[in-house]
Amino acid sequence: MINAIETYLSVRRTAGYSLSNTEYRLRSFGNFAASRRETHIRTATAIKWASETASLAQRHTRYETVRLFAEYIHLEDEHHELLPANYFGYRKTRRVPHIYSPREIQLLVFTASQLKPLDSLTPHTYVALISLLAATGLRISEALGLLISDITPNGLLIRKTKFQKTRLVPLHPTAVAGLRSYLARRQTANCVDEHLFLSKKGRSLRYSEVYEVFRKLLKLADLVPLRGHTPRIHELSYVLSSLCSEF
Repeated sequence: MINAIETYLSVRRTAGYSLSNTEYRLRSFGNFAASRRETHIRTATAIKWASETASLAQRHTRYETVRLFAEYIHLEDEHHELLPANYFGYRKTRRVPHIYSPREIQLLVFTASQLKPLDSLTPHTYVALISLLAATGLRISEALGLLISDITPNGLLIRKTKFQKTRLVPLHPTAVAGLRSYLARRQTANCVDEHLFLSKKGRSLRYSEVYEVFRKLLKLADLVPLRGHTPRIHELSYVLSSLCSEF
């Protein structure tokens, strides 16, 4: 079964999927089936393997991974059983996103401008990052992956998006002006890294660092609610405006 798993992964990766988590799960299932001396997918075995995890969501994810694999491999060998869909009855629910108001965006940008040390690139980096996310709707991963060369006269070139495609994102004139201002400041840092947004050490900015700083900004800006969900940086992608006067 491991050979079939390798072929399945290879075929799907040619379509642009990374499948790192899928690979881990299918290898785990393949080893589990092998320990039971089974060479073909069995519904009972898939259920047993999926049930070894703690949460319903995890059981569903594991089971559905095998189910999709079974649909593929069944076409070549009918001895592999086809698994019924949604065996565990899981229904995914999404939390209601926080929609930032213009005032909240301005407050976050101002708070970012006060990050210490004031004479470093850090406050300028976070002002530019937050403003760009709010003005374009980019995903945080897309913004952190930007290179200086991705800034074109026609907009931002976004490579390897969520679906492994490339797209061009137009920029509002105020966003263009803001990026120019940030780039002028960035040049004084004398960094060789080509990423647009840099860490304190002059390397590409990592999400883990952005996450911690953003949580700090929320507290400083008094945007952490007493009840309910704390706003997330991902939710800035829901904001499409030209709030870049503070960029």
